[in-house]
Amino acid sequence: MRKIFWPLIVSISLALGILLGGFIVSASYRGKTGLYTNHNKLKLNRLIDFIEQEYVDNVDTDSIVDRTVTTILEQLDPHSIYIAKNELQSVTESMQGSFVGIGINYYYYKDSVAVIKDIKAGPSFKAGIEPGDRILAADGHKLSGKEITSDTIAKYLRGAEGTDVVLDVYRKTTDQHLKITVNRQPIPIKSVDIAFKMSDGRGYIKLNRFSSTTYEEFKEALDKLIKQDISSLVLDLRDNGGGYMEQAIKMLDDLLEKGQVIVKTVNKGGKSTVMKSKGTGLFTEKPLYVLINENSASASEIIAGAIQDNDRGTIVGRRSFGKGLVQRELMLGDGSAIRLTTARYYTPSGRSIQKSYKMGIEEYNNDFRSRYTHGELYAADSIKVADSLQYKTLKGRTVYGGGGIVPDMFVSIGNKHGDDTIVLLMKSGVVSYFVFQELDKQRAMFNKFSKEEVIEYVMSNDKVFKAYVKHLEGNKLFFKLDKRKEIVKRFLVGEFLSQLFSEEEYYTWMLEYDPMIKKIDSK
Repeated sequence: MRKIFWPLIVSISLALGILLGGFIVSASYRGKTGLYTNHNKLKLNRLIDFIEQEYVDNVDTDSIVDRTVTTILEQLDPHSIYIAKNELQSVTESMQGSFVGIGINYYYYKDSVAVIKDIKAGPSFKAGIEPGDRILAADGHKLSGKEITSDTIAKYLRGAEGTDVVLDVYRKTTDQHLKITVNRQPIPIKSVDIAFKMSDGRGYIKLNRFSSTTYEEFKEALDKLIKQDISSLVLDLRDNGGGYMEQAIKMLDDLLEKGQVIVKTVNKGGKSTVMKSKGTGLFTEKPLYVLINENSASASEIIAGAIQDNDRGTIVGRRSFGKGLVQRELMLGDGSAIRLTTARYYTPSGRSIQKSYKMGIEEYNNDFRSRYTHGELYAADSIKVADSLQYKTLKGRTVYGGGGIVPDMFVSIGNKHGDDTIVLLMKSGVVSYFVFQELDKQRAMFNKFSKEEVIEYVMSNDKVFKAYVKHLEGNKLFFKLDKRKEIVKRFLVGEFLSQLFSEEEYYTWMLEYDPMIKKIDSK
């Protein structure tokens, strides 16, 4: 929900030299004299020099270099990527798990910064910023009007740790103009969305990424749940695209017995490294369920593969993404970086779960459409597996390689074709935006509602449902929702609970109807 945005290469020849000379030479140099001549590198350097010096028009050679680097990497595999210097900060902060700011979730709503909610116990919360407040200026710098950009907002709301920013705030609920001073502090970007004990006694942990703080957050959450004497653990890795492998390995140390294989990596030279569990014994005996879907990738698949191959728990959901490549981040010297694939990884049974990318990146990225076309999202027997890629788990069960982790317990994305589209719609930002808009109209009323009253308000009649359909149509989005009214209403209730109360209230409500949780219950 939070929206965060960040905004010359001094010499293009130098940049290409760093890329094609510095990195590739260090990676592939085989000479004995210490001298290496790469004619292709020189050719590219000269081309950029000629364009800068001789071309008839002025050309943005920065963008040429960016496109050249991207094109080179695209010839390798779908996961070797270029990160431009203006994007690197946001990527780095996401993986580091924090940034310095004032601690709000906001929309740029009707030409002003509108606070959705502030982060609990964060700087804005402590300073008295409230949901629905409009931030009109920061230290006298205007933050409203059509000319304001996301970069401008970030520039003035963020800053050095411990510095103050004076905000001009309009509070719609009381029709007040206020000046509020907020002290900027590190704001965590959490890996663990929520961790709580469900009503049936199970523990539930929802993990959205694998950043540098993930294991620390996971262990804290698991410790809390163990103290509450949970009967089993549900680890939700749905839509988790991965991140740092070592964080997944640390988590598996707590879930597997000592000495059990976690993962094996093999690099270009054929050197293999086998990681085994250290066996910390934190949660190794009670039932474990790992939830995955078509967007669970990379480190998520390392966890699912290790749990499945060691027969430690049950994998529930739909076939995972299928990313079995390991990347290393390398700086290019000008503030930009590349993530280069340097190894493949294999699950404990020896499976590579990397799906094929021989047909090109476009086809690779359209895999979801292919799964939909073949009915895989709706029926387990539509999952394509290769009999030639059979492997055995620790206890002798058959599992398959060649394109993701196939779950032990399959759960359809919906009861009928088209449900997937509605689910994706209801998980999109359009729902959050609509709910904020509805709250903004009558915030005083909603602030008096209990959780039960919110549920009643949305579910008991079609008033909110019809307003949502009208909102979609106003944005040129036309869906036939009448036959899926109950699904839509449940998601709307969840978003109201999230914005009015907490993420725990959201998950408590949504998990009650979650088909994967219901599948576990039926076991």
